[in-house]
Amino acid sequence: MVYYFTSNAVSPSAFIYVGKDKVENEDLIKFGLEEDVWFHADKLSSAHIYLRMNEGSSWESIPEEVLTDLAQLTKANSIEGPGNKKDNVTVIYTPWANLKKDGSMAVGQVSFKDPRKVKRIIVPQRENPIVNRLNKTKVEKFPDLQMEKEEKLKALRKKDQSARLERKKEESRIAQERKDKKWQKEHAYDDLFTGDDDPEEANNQDREDLEDDFM
Repeated sequence: MVYYFTSNAVSPSAFIYVGKDKVENEDLIKFGLEEDVWFHADKLSSAHIYLRMNEGSSWESIPEEVLTDLAQLTKANSIEGPGNKKDNVTVIYTPWANLKKDGSMAVGQVSFKDPRKVKRIIVPQRENPIVNRLNKTKVEKFPDLQMEKEEKLKALRKKDQSARLERKKEESRIAQERKDKKWQKEHAYDDLFTGDDDPEEANNQDREDLEDDFM
């Protein structure tokens, strides 16, 4: 089971999802998407919470309101009681693609490919109005995460293929346009010499015609 939340602190709304337990967390780690950002309470046992960013957005420029919502939700879903109740909890976040998982790690445990891509937020205290607002949007679902990822990747491949085709068409159009301009430049004066008679012969004929007129 996966829990879905909606943050209406910004427009368009931000979408958040959370694994119910460590088994779902494993699937979320495995089948995450490039636009996902992972949140977790630092040095505490907590839910793995993901923000699915809008396409083209950067994880380094997440709106402050959304970060606050994610930090509060992460703190509220700390499995250890102190994480939910204590003040000044540190929440860490990083792109899903930066998560590192190998066979030596326990279920639900992760590390990072590049620690420099991990950011931290200090949550001074629980803000009940924020947590309550997010909880009102909570929806439980049983998604096939693997299928969702495969469909997403399939759509991306199709989009990339279409983009490559359009680029190829545009390159062909530009190449033909340049070819046409080159031809026009090289044959700009051809029309001046397209008569059937040689210029010298034409002049001789003109003289003969004049002589005939005076005979």
